[in-house]
Amino acid sequence: QVQLVESGGGLVQPGGSLRLSCKVSENIFNFNSIGWYRPSPGPERELVASINVGGNTRFGDSVKGRFIISRDNAKNTVYLQMNNLEPEDTAVYYCRANILSRQYWGQGTQVTVSS
Repeated sequence: QVQLVESGGGLVQPGGSLRLSCKVSENIFNFNSIGWYRPSPGPERELVASINVGGNTRFGDSVKGRFIISRDNAKNTVYLQMNNLEPEDTAVYYCRANILSRQYWGQGTQVTVSS
């Protein structure tokens, strides 16, 4: 069973930074893409950032220019560097790995942006 474990969340002041980690239990190149998501007003979680097997990245509109997604292949880990954080970024951040039609989710890590 594929397991994803997120870490790195916490409390940070507006304008601050955090780096989230998503450790995957197997080779990350087994997956079409791995990304970060957070709850949205709608029924589905919204994309924050994702990276596919070719290294192409996508970002949600609200985080473009502030967040960076990267990976360490040797550690089977995907990172989300979050800069210039805003109170609106407060959420539980979930890591998701896709392979064909299957999705695997982590348990989430809480990020709180507050003064």
